[in-house]
Amino acid sequence: MNAKRPSLTLDVRGEMCPIPVLKTSKAIERVSVGDILEVLATDPASKPDLEAWSRMTGHKIMEFSTEGSSPTVYRFLIQRTK
Repeated sequence: MNAKRPSLTLDVRGEMCPIPVLKTSKAIERVSVGDILEVLATDPASKPDLEAWSRMTGHKIMEFSTEGSSPTVYRFLIQRTK
């Protein structure tokens, strides 16, 4: 398995807090343990929100990047750990 290749992409662009975190919590259950969920968000709060969610749930943010502007897209690769 390629650790950088997501098994599922969750597009929450245009959604504001707390929707990206709520949808991420549901989507992570749709991938197998060890697999990667890609999350695409435009809410600037998604970075601190998903970092806090990651600490609370134990799922690991493998990669974070930003792409473009107006709006900036925040891209997360999250590994399901349990």
